[in-house]
Amino acid sequence: GPPDGGWGWMIVAGCFLVTICTRAVTRCISIFFVEFQAYFGQDYARTAWIHSIVDCATMLCAPVGSLISNHVSCQVGIMLGGLLASTGLILSSFATTLEHLYLSLGVLTGLGFALCYSPAIAMVGKYFNKRKALAYGIAMSGSGIGTFILAPVVQLLIEQFSWQGALLILGGFVLNLCVCGALMRPISLKEDHKTVPEFLEQDHVPETEKKDLKRMSICSPLIKVWSRECLCYCSWKEYDFLLMPGFMVLAVSVLFMAYGCSPLFVYLVPYALSVGVSHHQAAFLMSILGVIDIIGNITFGWLTDRRCLKKHRYFCYLFAVGMDGLCCLFLPVLKNFPLLVPFSFTFGYFDGAYVTLIPVMTADVVGTSSLSSALGVVYFLHAIPYLVSPPVAGWLVDTTGSYTASFLLCGFSMIFSSTLLCFARLAKKIKKTHLLSLTSDTGMKQDMWTNGAIAYSVTAELDQKDVEFLAVDANSCRNR
Repeated sequence: GPPDGGWGWMIVAGCFLVTICTRAVTRCISIFFVEFQAYFGQDYARTAWIHSIVDCATMLCAPVGSLISNHVSCQVGIMLGGLLASTGLILSSFATTLEHLYLSLGVLTGLGFALCYSPAIAMVGKYFNKRKALAYGIAMSGSGIGTFILAPVVQLLIEQFSWQGALLILGGFVLNLCVCGALMRPISLKEDHKTVPEFLEQDHVPETEKKDLKRMSICSPLIKVWSRECLCYCSWKEYDFLLMPGFMVLAVSVLFMAYGCSPLFVYLVPYALSVGVSHHQAAFLMSILGVIDIIGNITFGWLTDRRCLKKHRYFCYLFAVGMDGLCCLFLPVLKNFPLLVPFSFTFGYFDGAYVTLIPVMTADVVGTSSLSSALGVVYFLHAIPYLVSPPVAGWLVDTTGSYTASFLLCGFSMIFSSTLLCFARLAKKIKKTHLLSLTSDTGMKQDMWTNGAIAYSVTAELDQKDVEFLAVDANSCRNR
């Protein structure tokens, strides 16, 4: 099983640095928003595409990062991503048009971040089980710490060296991703071998043929029929979680959550400037949001690892998402710096809370063996909302002349995400209660069946997992 310590803490440190160089740098791009708008003379909607494309490329290409991590090496993927991200930022410092920034800062840097982000997060899940939420809390706090430190630093760099110089320096900074990649020592777990087809385990298959199969290329024209079936089976098992009802509900809720959370990081600084807050105070709001994000990461990670809350992680997650939605709804009435400070505290805390629990919940749904692929899909689902929501919010600002409609849409989207998860859990609980009642009603018939299948005719309409649930429940009743 996972070591729950040892080199795992170095993996946490590496993931911590990855989140600083990816998510914190992405958040700080919003500080360039006003500079880009003034330099290129464009409206809110067109300028917002820069941040949208970075976020979209990072999430859209997350499965590519998982693929490289699974089939080549996590270390290779993160190092390659660091080189691409650094190249994108350096090329952006020479931009003369917004379209140049769309390609260099948006696509190239976003692709580099994608190759680093999901593999690093998945590695933490492989090294930790009992203290998984705490480990993720520390690792994901890099986003908040990085935002707290980088926001005022980036503002200072812009004032001293212009936005071009600031991007050039950030390009050198994200090269540290290559160092983070070197820390990601691979680990082999028993769960990783559960997807091997049963016929490979049969005694009549010679051991030499088993070894040859593992060494065969998936593209080899000489591959045998049964080995092709094996490879197809393994490929399918890598993504069979896509048909799990629990994962489907999580995926839909992630779409609405991602739509709601993205515009705030783009428009918090411009909104603060529009209500009369100074540039330094606006950057300080991002710093507050970042440092409180850290507290949310670590405290929620620690709390949900406690025995009393461990089984309630699901409700902790939906509560945090719902609270962030409420914060967005109240933001349009906050018109000065003293009122925006409590907003940054509250939103930052619950943002850190639910970000920590995303990989934990994903692992609880799909298991550790499929975590890397599942996280790739989860972050892939962030892509379209991240691409669409900031420009839509910018269009609403351009059309209405205020930020109210944009922030209300964000708030209702996150509240809907939380409500969807709540109703899904209630439906699951009702179904489980119904199954228990069926078990008690058919208790007299169970002794007459000799094959031990307690749901032979009564639960013909139920799926296989429900049958297994009834069997386990019946055995526990007999033991009592």
